Parts: sequence; C-alpha cells; structure tokens
Amino acid sequence: MWIATIVAEVAILIQILLGVSLVVGSKAYASAVPRFHMFYGFVTFITIGLLYQYRSSMKGNGRRELLYGLGGLFIMGLAIRAILQVGA
Repeated sequence: MWIATIVAEVAILIQILLGVSLVVGSKAYASAVPRFHMFYGFVTFITIGLLYQYRSSMKGNGRRELLYGLGGLFIMGLAIRAILQVGA
C-alpha cells in the first residue's frame, strides 16, 4: 500500500511541476488556464506536504492509514474539481 501511495503522490507532484513550467514558459498557456485549476493544484501540493509532515505523529492503531486514506480522498476531490474547471 505504501509503495502505491508514494508513486501516486510523486506522480501528482510531477504533474504540478510540469504545469508550473508550462505556465512560466508560455504566456499564451498562462492566460488559457482557469485560475481555479491552478489553485486546486497548489492546494494539492500543500496537502501532500501536510500529510508527509503529520505521518510521524499518527503512529499506532491505524491512525497513519486513516490519515493517508482521508488525505487521499481529499486529494481525489481536488483533482476532480480541477478537471471540471478545465472542462468548463
């Protein structure tokens, strides 16, 4: 489970970094992307950092799994909202 979680979070971070590089590198792309799409990407980035930060304080009794499970659901909701912003 932890390998899949790490792979998923690294893939999300790579997507965020690629998006930032596209916006910085192209002014035409920056004006075409909805602002809320970028906002959801940055919130996702912060959420992954917070999950990583609190992992050591949630040891024992399945708390760490609960933290990453709820965090994963929150990230999934952010991703769905970000995708819907581009389609609108």
